Amino acid sequence: MIRNIDLHYCSREEIKAFQEARLREALDYVKERSAFYKDCFAKSGINPDDIRTIEDLQKLPVTTKQDLQLRNEEFLCVNRSEVTDIVTTSGTLGDPVIFYLTNGDLDRLAYNEFSSFTMAGCSKEDTMQLMTTIDRRFMAGLAYWMGACKMGMGAVRVGNGIPELQWNTINSVHPTMAMCVPSFLMKLIAFAEANGIDYRNSSLKKAICIGEALRKTDGSLTTLGERIHEKWPELELYSTYASTEMQASFTECSNHNGNHIPADLIIVEFLDENNQPVPAGEPGEVTITTLGIEAMPLVRFKTGDVVVHYDDPCPCGRNTTRLSSVLGRKGQMIKFKGTTLYPPALFDILDNTPEVQNYVVEVYTNSLGTDQVQVKIGCANHSEAFVKQLKDVFRSKVRVAPDIVFEAPEIIAKMQMPPMSRKVIKFFDLRNK
Repeated sequence: MIRNIDLHYCSREEIKAFQEARLREALDYVKERSAFYKDCFAKSGINPDDIRTIEDLQKLPVTTKQDLQLRNEEFLCVNRSEVTDIVTTSGTLGDPVIFYLTNGDLDRLAYNEFSSFTMAGCSKEDTMQLMTTIDRRFMAGLAYWMGACKMGMGAVRVGNGIPELQWNTINSVHPTMAMCVPSFLMKLIAFAEANGIDYRNSSLKKAICIGEALRKTDGSLTTLGERIHEKWPELELYSTYASTEMQASFTECSNHNGNHIPADLIIVEFLDENNQPVPAGEPGEVTITTLGIEAMPLVRFKTGDVVVHYDDPCPCGRNTTRLSSVLGRKGQMIKFKGTTLYPPALFDILDNTPEVQNYVVEVYTNSLGTDQVQVKIGCANHSEAFVKQLKDVFRSKVRVAPDIVFEAPEIIAKMQMPPMSRKVIKFFDLRNK
């Protein structure tokens, strides 16, 4: 596979030419090796040889999560004897899907994270504290570790949770960078404050954050991001966006105005409800065509993630397209009392309410057949005045107020982390499908 870590700095025309050459290779590959795409091309009556440009991709049908779930093994393009690593998706929008990787795919994964860490200003002089799991069929934790190895950066694999162990490691190993879910930083801060740890003068100088939005579409911090920054201003926060299906991650540079797409590894379209491209600045679904993947490449795969993208040059000198934090997942869109919203908009309000210790958001189908939203909150304040105050905030921010139910914080904590889960779950979709 041809890679070019400096492609970000090329002109838009050069980036496009590079991608289109790789696209033709990718289509030739799946045409020969993928049972799913052979069938897809035959049924659509389209010859992949006719797809010469990125714009030509619109002639091809999209690939969906349901395709992956129902025809999982048909996407495999190599013999099982060539498979080195096996992972699964998290199953947020359905049953987990198996993904197979070859040695070549693992090398590509390591290169991607090396590129991602470079984007965030890391070097082999850094030491990374990995605060995500590397087991439980999780691709990302393995990718971060391999990327650190490729960069020559030291890595200490602590895993998720256990603030006491995290601080013991920070104080003994002195890492300079953390790879983590941003809300976990608030738990680290709380533990440090309760135990007299001078966290603001610790060795940690930056955190690359996954899984939760740190910034809004205008580049300003979300409520969660603001709370972390207010408590720990010395810690520079970087967003990264990734998924198992993409086998790639998009990370911010130090200008913090969108996650740069690794254009040598992936082609990204941003599509509306009718699978038509949306202009820069408008919400669109991330739709990807992978480049250089051997075991399970994807063509026009709709991730379900809705973002805004930016095509203008970045002040850092890179010309690759950038995308915002995820506004929401298409499958999680809620139509509530005439208003369209995504769970992260509710999370932002709850994260900004000091009385709320933890929470989950549930959406279900009511007796009228429409969406109903219920928020279960763990907190000490159960007063009617607090409920009214919170509902008023919801109405002012998202125009509608969900039902509010109080539970013991320990019950909410168990709901957020079911036994089979490898990450915190804050949203439960109970609607009739």
